[in-house]
Amino acid sequence: MTAVLLVLLASALGAGGGVVAAGRTLRVVEVHGESMEPGLWSGDRVLVRRVRPRRPGLFVRRVRRGDIVVISRVGPGEGVALDGGTNLVIKRAAAVAGDPIPPGFEALGETRVPPGRLLVLGDNPSRSTDSRQWGLLPESRITGVVLRRLNA
Repeated sequence: MTAVLLVLLASALGAGGGVVAAGRTLRVVEVHGESMEPGLWSGDRVLVRRVRPRRPGLFVRRVRRGDIVVISRVGPGEGVALDGGTNLVIKRAAAVAGDPIPPGFEALGETRVPPGRLLVLGDNPSRSTDSRQWGLLPESRITGVVLRRLNA
């Protein structure tokens, strides 16, 4: 499947240089754990569109409510520290900047998600560590948006 995808990308982007550009924009991430079941299962591979940090005054489509996002972990002293595991986490963006805070998150002290933040949840709440424990995450922690499952 990956070889077919690369051939399709090469065809769509033109000669050689386009494939290199696609490699900087797209990446394949493997899912580990049960937090996104039943939408994504441990061992699934997903195609991710990388998201670059936003520059002031530049409109870049970041994330919409409902998107599955890849988030980088942060360490001590960098804001929210995500516990253990690998360097990337896959969750669903349940609320993005400007959205009302969903019921059950009143303890966050906000009525709407502030600019530059998002609320993420796993699809399998009983097996997920997410904004229920971490609170609102900085948008700068998003490294990509899942485009599709590759082994569907």
